[in-house]
Amino acid sequence: MPAADLFSIHGKTALVTGGSRGIGLMIARGFVEAGARVVISSRKADVCAQVAEELGRIGECVAMPADLSTADECRRLAAEVSSHFDGSLGILVNNAGANWGAPLAEFPDSAWDRVLDLNVKGVFHLTRALVPSLATAGSPTDPARVINIGSIDGLRVPEFETYSYSTSKAAVHHLTRVLAKRLARDHITVNAIAPGPFESKMMAATLDAFGDVIRAQCPLGRIGEPDDMAGTAIFLSSKAGSYLTGAVIPVDGGIATTA
Repeated sequence: MPAADLFSIHGKTALVTGGSRGIGLMIARGFVEAGARVVISSRKADVCAQVAEELGRIGECVAMPADLSTADECRRLAAEVSSHFDGSLGILVNNAGANWGAPLAEFPDSAWDRVLDLNVKGVFHLTRALVPSLATAGSPTDPARVINIGSIDGLRVPEFETYSYSTSKAAVHHLTRVLAKRLARDHITVNAIAPGPFESKMMAATLDAFGDVIRAQCPLGRIGEPDDMAGTAIFLSSKAGSYLTGAVIPVDGGIATTA
């Protein structure tokens, strides 16, 4: 197969949650530029619509806002996406997430519920609701793809006191492996990307305060760029990534594995 086809996702259908900003937007933009038909979802309807309009000038992108911290909203979004793509979805990117930081003695119970409801339960509920659409799109040689966005803080002990966040991302990594085994029979692969530091709203304060230190500690000496994230997601979604499932791929300049 020519390399141009090997890494092509042209014409594939994709849903990117949390697709209006940060890592989700990096992936959504990369998908649209690569010729995929993309739905982005986020909690804020106005922001979601604005970003979809901007990406729509490049290719095909529509907005479907949802609060994925509840099972009912996951099912509603799944039904809307399935209807939009005539019951067939080629790629699901579970990126929507929340973070919380507080000292151990002050860490609130509500932070556990808020973070795990979205970061873990939301991934589970939305993926389960979309299995029929993913299975319809998948085949033995070109399976449908689920890409879960974890974190290097789920691979190592984080520098900051983000107890529920780092725990949730470790759970996402293992849920990825569990779902990969179960969904392989339906011609669906499930992999995770574990990002390191990238320019995003979630990371903005940390990078403002400690950006130079983070760069110095990174073996490759820099912060992640949009092409780093888009390229990994496109690889996993293309023919080149069709025989990979159950993997957790650190995209972090070597921080989690060699620093």
